Amino acid sequence: MTKITNDLFLRACKGKSVERTPIWIMRQAGRYLPEYRAVRKKSNFITMCKTPELASEVTIQPVDLIGVDAAIIFSDILVIPEAMGMKLEMIESKGPKLYDPIRKASDIDKLKTIDAVKDLKYVLDAVSMTKRELNGRVPLIGFAGSPWTLMTYMVEGGGSKSFSEIKKFIYNQPEAAHKLLDKIADAVAEYLSAKIEAGANALQIFDTWGGLLSPADFEEFSLSYIEKIISQIKRKDEPVIVFAKGVHYKLNKLAECGADVIGLDWTMDIGKVRSKIGKKVALQGNLDPTVLYGSEEKIRTEAVNVLKSFGKHKGHIFNLGHGILPDVSPAKAKFLVDVIKEESRKFH
Repeated sequence: MTKITNDLFLRACKGKSVERTPIWIMRQAGRYLPEYRAVRKKSNFITMCKTPELASEVTIQPVDLIGVDAAIIFSDILVIPEAMGMKLEMIESKGPKLYDPIRKASDIDKLKTIDAVKDLKYVLDAVSMTKRELNGRVPLIGFAGSPWTLMTYMVEGGGSKSFSEIKKFIYNQPEAAHKLLDKIADAVAEYLSAKIEAGANALQIFDTWGGLLSPADFEEFSLSYIEKIISQIKRKDEPVIVFAKGVHYKLNKLAECGADVIGLDWTMDIGKVRSKIGKKVALQGNLDPTVLYGSEEKIRTEAVNVLKSFGKHKGHIFNLGHGILPDVSPAKAKFLVDVIKEESRKFH
């Protein structure tokens, strides 16, 4: 095992003492970087996901270029529905499309039960390769979508404005919905365990569409399956982060789901959340991603405000409150990383 030289991120995830606040950025391996676009020019998004050498190359770029304290493997949450047999296409400037969406119980029976090691070998190979290339410089994060978020895509067939199909599905066919969520949860747990086996040092579960649900529905259709996954992951002491976007109303319940870290979007005051659940879990976040359109002065002010709000406490990983936007200047992203490295020391 190569020792990790910069383990700030892992220590902060466990609520241990750190010299400064670690920082990484959701979607840091992405279109805002010219170096990423150069790789992307030669192959489409899905080919990049399925070619370990390319996935590894773009995973490491932000570590070299902007100096983040953790790498997150370049992949997509929809590799799971695809492995289950759904045809996936990434449509430029429109987003993902899943063909023949799930609309009834009999559609679920057509989905295959995945063997993560075999069916998603390309992701696991990318993890192992990246781990070797990083050579202990920073930790590597593996990730997956939550069952609710994955089911939303599988039923809608892609993104949506009204999310009417998924709501119809859970209200008219709750038994089918639970059957599908169960199937996805088992697949995700096996997949995340395989990522740890392949060398991931931490895991993040993205519940991007959690905030679509009412508080009661969130518990029934999302949180219970996140809990199921975390309880099934085979891990030693690798931390698990849960990022449920827009879920302000279940912070206490989220803090009890088995995760080590709860990721926050930018619509919450991290200090208030810390006083509510910060003794149970570490917190990740939560600068508004659009602040990176601002001047350097504005970026510094807002970043320091997040640090001040969290205060002189353990267990903070700095991040944006959602993914970095594709038209943000890489120089601004690097400036943010430098500000956190410099300014956060006074809080430790």
